[in-house]
This record gives sequence, structure tokens and C-alpha cells, in this order.
Amino acid sequence: MILVTGASGYVGSHIVRRLVEAGKPVRVMVYNRERALRENRLAGLPVEMVEGDVTRPDTLSGALQGVTAVVHTVAIAIEKGGRSYEQVNYQGTVNLVDACLKAGVKRFINISQLGADENLPYRFLASKGKAQAYVAASKLDWTALRPSVIWGPEDEFANTFARLVPLTPIIFPIIGDENSKFQPVWVGDVATAVLKVLDDPATIHQEYELGGPEVLTLKEIEQRTLQAIGAKRIMMPVPLPIIKVVVTLMEWLLPAPPVTRSLLELLAIPNVTRKNATPLFVEQPKPFTPENTAEYMRKFSVKETLARYFGN
Repeated sequence: MILVTGASGYVGSHIVRRLVEAGKPVRVMVYNRERALRENRLAGLPVEMVEGDVTRPDTLSGALQGVTAVVHTVAIAIEKGGRSYEQVNYQGTVNLVDACLKAGVKRFINISQLGADENLPYRFLASKGKAQAYVAASKLDWTALRPSVIWGPEDEFANTFARLVPLTPIIFPIIGDENSKFQPVWVGDVATAVLKVLDDPATIHQEYELGGPEVLTLKEIEQRTLQAIGAKRIMMPVPLPIIKVVVTLMEWLLPAPPVTRSLLELLAIPNVTRKNATPLFVEQPKPFTPENTAEYMRKFSVKETLARYFGN
């Protein structure tokens, strides 16, 4: 039995689906059963569902009974509801690792983050880096995957730009500069990598950086997103200090801002692999192109965008 944490989330649900397609028995751990059923990402899949919260160690032992491997995807990119990076990304991982050791579960796949480092001054990347350091120091048979930004249906990457389109009818802001580089990796390729490493002993105690086949600037990513939904805009660079002021105001005013100052810090670290391991697991990694994103990308209305930002 394989336990997937954060299974109703965007990345977790794709991993669950790929494991099920491969005939693996899967137990999904979700934070809230009713919400998971309402989001419908796991609909129709023959999986066992349990509730669990990585920040509450007492909820983990039951979820781990009879489990032979864990795929850990739980993490937050935006802090809200009193849940911090340190509490969820780091301490949540510590709690899960300790619970696995206590339950006798040895195999552990950690979905980390490209660029994550416990020594960085950026709290999100530091929390993910500190978490992976704890995993690596444990006695588990661990493997870490470090993906670049993950794109695909329901992502909060390209779709973030798509949601801005109805609010920017003429001018679309270019965020970042030529140094803001990413290597977008398809969510299906990340899920395939998880499947491949699970049963491969050679991947134990190894870390793999996952990226797509292209390195793109944020400007190029924005341009391709606009092309995918057929939107034409005048693209204009916006200095980072101005963007920080706008983002600060959004954090104050919006219950669910599309970006935070912590996420802006990611622009300071090139999100590009040093050695891309995706081709080790996927024969033809899927590129982030208008043709591919048009498969799922759609135009958002002003009402939908505002509802999202105001937490509805």
C-alpha cells in the first residue's frame, strides 16, 4: 500500500492517478475529506481515503498502518489561515518522517523544490530545504525529487497569469527580467518520475532535479500563456520595487492574493536545473508551449478572478 499525502492537491492528485493507472494500491491522505470530495480531483479512482494533518502527529499513525511506501507532497506556497512555511513545509515533514520510522515504513519519496536550501534567506525555499535536509539525515530509504515550477491543468503558475488577463484589458505587466528564468516541468512528467523511482532501489538516497525541455524567462512564459488563450496585450516591464508595493497592498487587502512577497523572492533564484533528470524517467518530456497549454487553459472572467482573490 502506498500512502500519498496531500493527495487532493494539484500535484498529489496527478501522482495518485498515475499510480492507480499502474495498478498500485493507493491510500490517499487528505486534510479535509469533505473538501477533497467537493474538489472532485480523486473522483472515480479506486483509492482508500483517510484524513490526516502533517502538523498534528497524532493523526498520522492510523494513516500509516499497512503502508509500505509514502509519497509526500504536502507543502504551502502561500501562508494563510495561520499556517506558516515552518509549520507545514518543515515541521510537517519532520512529523511525517518520525511517524514513518515509528510505524516501520522505510520507503519515502519527498517532493521537494528546485533551489530549496536551508541556508537561504528566503523563507519558502529555506523551509523546503530544511525539510529535505531532515529527510536525508533520517534512516529512511528516501528519494527526493526537486521539480522546477510545475505546469498543467489547475496549476497556480500559468493560470495565475491567465487570471490577470481580464483585469488588464490593454497593458499586461512583465514581471521580472532576463535573469528570472524557469524550466517548467509538466505535472504528468513529475508523476511518472514518482512511479519510476518508487520501485527502483538505485534511486534510494538520491536527489533528482526535474525540469522541462526548455529554459524560459518569465516574460516568455507570460507571452506563451497569452497566446494559449488568444489574448493580445501590450506587454510592459514593471520595475520590481513597484511590483513589491502592489503585492504588499494585495496581501493587506485580499484574503487570497495571487502572489505574495515571499513568492516574489523566488525571482532572485534562477529556477533552472544543473543536471536535468527528467529524461531519465520520461522518454519525451512535455514542453510548456501555447499548443500544450491550450489543452486546458481557458479565459477567466472578471467575476471569476475577483472571486478567487477574495477567497470565494
